[in-house]
Amino acid sequence: MGGIAGFGVFFAVLACAQAPPTKAREAMVREQIEARGVKEERVLDVLRRTPRHEFVPPELQVHAYEDRPLAIGYGATISQPYIVGLMTELLEPRPDSIVLEIGTGSGYQAAVLAPLVRHLYSIEVVPELAQRAAKVLARLQYKNVTVRAGDGYQGWPEHAPFDRIILTAAPPELPASLVQQLKTGGRIVAPIGGQDQELLVFEKLADGSLRRRSVIPVMFVPMVPGRN
Repeated sequence: MGGIAGFGVFFAVLACAQAPPTKAREAMVREQIEARGVKEERVLDVLRRTPRHEFVPPELQVHAYEDRPLAIGYGATISQPYIVGLMTELLEPRPDSIVLEIGTGSGYQAAVLAPLVRHLYSIEVVPELAQRAAKVLARLQYKNVTVRAGDGYQGWPEHAPFDRIILTAAPPELPASLVQQLKTGGRIVAPIGGQDQELLVFEKLADGSLRRRSVIPVMFVPMVPGRN
């Protein structure tokens, strides 16, 4: 969900725990994600254990494991489970990775990534969403996630360079500031475009240039610039 300028509010999440798999999550992973080609077992396992229903409004929890995005307020959505699984696999997170997420939204993507990386820094354009996601993550005992209400277009230079960067909202083009904050050899997974969007994977080469690969057409909410 992008970022917002001028907000220096940080929410450090204090612990990390995962729920046992349920039949609904098992079916979601098997029928919606694995069946479409996501094969990385670490990713599938964490999806089985992450309680997606905790990240949607109470009135929508009955729909949490369905094959579709859901509205979470403020013009934002929680992505379709398959897209979360695909983007997580494409990111190739490692146990020692320091990751930047642009667009905390519900906090679900952060919860999926957290067990797979060393630390996740997440920026959200809407302060109310940032605070709500941080509270859910804290209640569910994730310890290696820090959520900030801030401007995603500016990244998080205090903690750069990052091994991995993931965007959950679509800018018209990849912000140069994020490329600068990516380590050589690092990877960005992002939806890019306006009406016509592509899910792209970028790898930063030794000379600072990017190798780019298109994966699938997608439709994400636009990445909103920060406002003073």
